[in-house]
Amino acid sequence: MNWYPAPGKLNLCLHVLGRRADGYHELQTVFRLIDRADKVGVAARSDGEIRFSGEFGDQNLCLKAARLLKDETRSPRGCDLALEKVLPVGGGLGGGSSDAATVLLALNRLWDLNLARKQLQQIGVRLGADVPVFLFGENALGEGVGERLTALSLPAAWYLVLTPQVSVSTREIFENALTPAAKGIKIPPFFPGQGRNDLEPIVTARYPAVAAHLAWLKSRRPQARMTGSGGCVFAEFAGESEARALQSQLPDSMHGFVARGIEQHPLHDWAN
Repeated sequence: MNWYPAPGKLNLCLHVLGRRADGYHELQTVFRLIDRADKVGVAARSDGEIRFSGEFGDQNLCLKAARLLKDETRSPRGCDLALEKVLPVGGGLGGGSSDAATVLLALNRLWDLNLARKQLQQIGVRLGADVPVFLFGENALGEGVGERLTALSLPAAWYLVLTPQVSVSTREIFENALTPAAKGIKIPPFFPGQGRNDLEPIVTARYPAVAAHLAWLKSRRPQARMTGSGGCVFAEFAGESEARALQSQLPDSMHGFVARGIEQHPLHDWAN
């Protein structure tokens, strides 16, 4: 079995522009890929069986991705799957979505499917709104529910990401998201600290740990914000040393990591 990276993402801004007729929300967001990553184990099988070994049960997104790809392509092949989690569950870093995307990218090659990137994205969005950006494989402006993607050039940056020990329900947060339409901003270009995260006040009101971590970070880096629907929060730095210096000041009750922003998914070229 070979192991493949499933990098996380940060939402550098997240604007909720209104509720759509289908019940979903119209969004404007900037996705930033980071080098902090889960690892997904994938090995092709010739007997058509899809098997997962690990603690995440029969409904994890890796399994769902492999089954959906097999159904869509009618491939006679199967696979063994495993997962080494690094990104926190329910943290707004896109871990589960990235795991699913990595399965699709790996099997596209291992099963000799030769699907184009757009085809993989059309399959991926059925697994979750964040899956397409990992298949797109570049930093991007996301619109619609986040699936309409435009490549963005972002400056080199490092991030201190704090990880409150809570798992935030994306469904719960969006059900309580603003119903009046908020305003987006003109992108590109995108500048560090531009925009906001419209879900931040909803999450901090419901999860005191997220509020405490964000308050600590904002008191030292006023442009700090939450990523996605929470609960991780982050601050941007021009260099690694600045980020690690602030990480060293974290109180014992708080946890976090330093990550580098990356330009492309490590498996970017695995889709045609």
